[in-house]
Amino acid sequence: MHRLPYRLFNLVILSSILGVPIHAQAPADTDTALHAVSYVNVMPSASASMVSALKQYRDASSKENGYVRFDLLQQIGRPGHFAIVETWTNQPAFDAHALTAPAKQFQNALQPIRLSGYDQRLYKTLTIAPGAAAANDQTIQVVTHVDVIPDPKADAPGLLTRLAEASRKEQGNLRFDVLQHTQRANHFTVIETWRSQTSLDAHAAALHTKQYRDTLQPLAGGPLDERLYRSVQ
Repeated sequence: MHRLPYRLFNLVILSSILGVPIHAQAPADTDTALHAVSYVNVMPSASASMVSALKQYRDASSKENGYVRFDLLQQIGRPGHFAIVETWTNQPAFDAHALTAPAKQFQNALQPIRLSGYDQRLYKTLTIAPGAAAANDQTIQVVTHVDVIPDPKADAPGLLTRLAEASRKEQGNLRFDVLQHTQRANHFTVIETWRSQTSLDAHAAALHTKQYRDTLQPLAGGPLDERLYRSVQ
């Protein structure tokens, strides 16, 4: 007769008493969301046309399977600069969307007005707060690209997660999400929403923000690319 190791034997007994399968003791991460962050510059005189095309793209895409949310952003002080943050339930949903008529029509609408290519990068979730408040045309949106030196000892994911957790507790914060590049684990995009410029300024001066920047500086692979936006409603 084969004997089970002592700890495994106890686990089997406990499982039988509670009626819980052994494999349920360590649930896996089930967040399969795929985030696409895109940047594009159009002629300033065509910004109204771009806004119209973005809204049509968002509204048509919202009817597709796997759609979660679109955030359409116009850079403050640079009306021809836009960022689009798409969230889909998983990679297959995103891949299917790329082949749809709305996606193709949006790309076609860009051709006569764009000044740059459509720069799209794919991310997975690092930390996202469920039920983050929706933005409006008065809130300040911040999109920051963080590039760190590839060094596991630096624990950039932990550093950014701690920043997000502390920042969500601040007055005036509506959203603080961190995304990690699907192919390059040392690249991150931070997406923030603040109720006002005043609340954003207070965040920038907060002790935990200063500590984060001081810790990040020697690890950074380049200057922080931080841009302020308004939401396209």
